[in-house]
Amino acid sequence: MYQRKIKNQVINTLELGKIAIIYGTRQVGKTTLTKQIVEYYKAEKNYSDLDILQVNGDFLDAQRNLSVQELKPLLDFVGSAKLLIIDEAQRISNIGINLKIIYDSSPNLKIIATGSSSFELANKVNEPLTGRNIKFRLSPLSFLELTQKERVFDLKQDLDKLLIYGSYPGVYTCKTISDKQLFLKNLTSDYLYKDILQWGNLKKPELLTQILEYLALQIGSTVSYNNIANNLNTNPRTVEKYIELLEQTFVIFRLRAFSRNRNNELTKSFKVYFWDLGVRNTLIERYNALKQRDDVGALWENFCVVERLKHNEQNQNYGNYYFWRNTVQNEVDFVEDYDGKLHGYEFKYDKDKMMKGSYNFVTEYPASSLELVNKTNIDTFII
Repeated sequence: MYQRKIKNQVINTLELGKIAIIYGTRQVGKTTLTKQIVEYYKAEKNYSDLDILQVNGDFLDAQRNLSVQELKPLLDFVGSAKLLIIDEAQRISNIGINLKIIYDSSPNLKIIATGSSSFELANKVNEPLTGRNIKFRLSPLSFLELTQKERVFDLKQDLDKLLIYGSYPGVYTCKTISDKQLFLKNLTSDYLYKDILQWGNLKKPELLTQILEYLALQIGSTVSYNNIANNLNTNPRTVEKYIELLEQTFVIFRLRAFSRNRNNELTKSFKVYFWDLGVRNTLIERYNALKQRDDVGALWENFCVVERLKHNEQNQNYGNYYFWRNTVQNEVDFVEDYDGKLHGYEFKYDKDKMMKGSYNFVTEYPASSLELVNKTNIDTFII
C-alpha cells in the first residue's frame, strides 16, 4: 500500500477543525487514503472502531439518513463518532447544507467527504460550507509516491511502463500486461462512458467519444474549439462544454498560452493533456512499445507536465502554468509563473539539446529561466 502524499495535509485540515473534501476519479485511491487516515487516528489518537463512522453515498441507507434536513435525526445518525467519513458524497441529496448542520452542531467532530466528480460535489458543498472546508484533488500515483517501493534509478530505467500504462493504483496490482489493459479498459468504460454521460446529461454521447479520441491524438499540440469543431462537424460551443465536463471530472486539463500582450504571441490556442496516460492510450487502443511509436515526444511532454503538477500540488507550491509560442513557431513546452519570475521548460525524451527557437523565450523575457528536461534528469524536475 502506497502512502499518499496528501495524507498529512488532510490530517492537518481535520486537526484545524475544517472539513476535508477529497476529489478524484474512480479507482484513484480515495478509499485507500481514508483507510490510511483511519489507521493514523487509531494508532496516534487511540480511536476505536466506535469512534469512526464511515458510510458510502452509493448506498440507500446513507442517502436516506444524511439527506434529512433536521438536526436531531442527523446527530442521532452520527451518534458518538469522532470521525465521520462519507464516500461518494455527491450521491446524497442536500449533502452540503446537512454537513453544515452537523459541523456547526458538533465542533469536535472530524469530517471527510470524498467524491468522484468535482463539479457535482462542488455544486453541493461550495456555498453551504464556505469557510468550513479545504479541498484536495487525489491524482493517480505520482513518481514521488512510487519511490516508496521502487528505486529512482529503476523507475527511470522503466519509464516505458508509466508512459504506456499510466499510474493508477490498480495498474500496479496487476501482474500481467493483459491484466493492466483489462483494468484500464474497464476503468474507461465505467468512468468515461457511464459516469460522465450520466453526470453531464449529454445529448450526444457519441460526440464525447469522438472528442476524447481527437484530444488523445493531439496531446502536446495546440488546438482551439473552432479547430476541433470543424474536424468533428459540430459547433465550438458544444466542444467547449464537453471539454469543460472532461476537465471537471479529472480526465483532461487545459494549458493556456502565455502572453504579455505582444503582437507576435499566440493567445487563443490551448493544449490538452490527460491526467493519466494509461487512460489516454486505452482510448486509442495503443499499447505498443515506445520504440514502435511515433508519439513518444507527446507522451513524454504529457508525463512531464502532469508529474510536475502533482509534485507542486503535493508540496503546496502554487503558481500559474502555461505554454509559450509565437507566430514564427518558436515555443517552450511549459512555463511556470511564481514568485514574480517565469520558469520555462522544454521536454525532450532522448535529446540533450533544446531547439534553437526555445531560446527566444529568454530573449523576450530576460528575467526568465529555461531548462531542458529529459529522461536523464527527470527526477530532479518531479521529486
